[in-house]
Amino acid sequence: MAKRRLPPIDLTVAPDAATAFRRRLHAWFKKHSRDLPWRKTRDPYRILVSELMLQQTQVSRVLDFYRRFLDRFPDLYSLADARPKKVMQAWEGLGYYARARNLHALAKHVTTEQDGVIPSEPIALRELPGVGAYTAGAVASFAYEKRAALVDTNVARVLQRVFAPHLHPKSGPGLKQLWLIAEQLLPRTGKTTWTHNQALMELGALVCTARVPRCGICPVTAGCATFPLLEAAGEAAAVQSAAKADAPPTPKGKRRAITRG
Repeated sequence: MAKRRLPPIDLTVAPDAATAFRRRLHAWFKKHSRDLPWRKTRDPYRILVSELMLQQTQVSRVLDFYRRFLDRFPDLYSLADARPKKVMQAWEGLGYYARARNLHALAKHVTTEQDGVIPSEPIALRELPGVGAYTAGAVASFAYEKRAALVDTNVARVLQRVFAPHLHPKSGPGLKQLWLIAEQLLPRTGKTTWTHNQALMELGALVCTARVPRCGICPVTAGCATFPLLEAAGEAAAVQSAAKADAPPTPKGKRRAITRG
């Protein structure tokens, strides 16, 4: 017997819901964003260095490495001319050394093949060594203020919880759907997209965290599909705790009788 196909899931974000989400998110970001050095520049090289360093590494660890690396290699040409050993020494302690090798290869390619100009479009950026879909979107958005979507781990978590709690953010199909949602949420202009993408990442890093989502201070709970589920689960847990507290103590050595209705 053939399996019955499930109806397709509609992941279209209503325009009014997208507008409300952006408004709350951007207002929160203006008040609570961290003062990070890569947010003060539009230099594509510096943005690229920060994005590669931040892959699988916490912001607190990257800050010192970012400053020291740029002091040593202030531009693409200085990095391209450096010996591989010197580049690896500058990266030492940060881990995931393939990132450093890719960055060095990228610098050599861009300085010799592209007149030292890092591309501004995501499609062209993805042709560079070590640049995937997220990094391409980040450089296009943060350096060139392009209207480009980006989905990293933090952004995927936020979008999945708010708009599609049934999706698995780490699966191929699930991640593809989250990219589609990210595209639907983009503001009309690239300049506002800079704020939007930074705010999405900040919300995932500070509030909508992996272990303990801080729903009590989240600016987008009003439109979040997961919040009512967490709220209901919390109420159920409270009821169970109250029931256990009110239950009569069980004498040692005896078991309470279990009745079944």
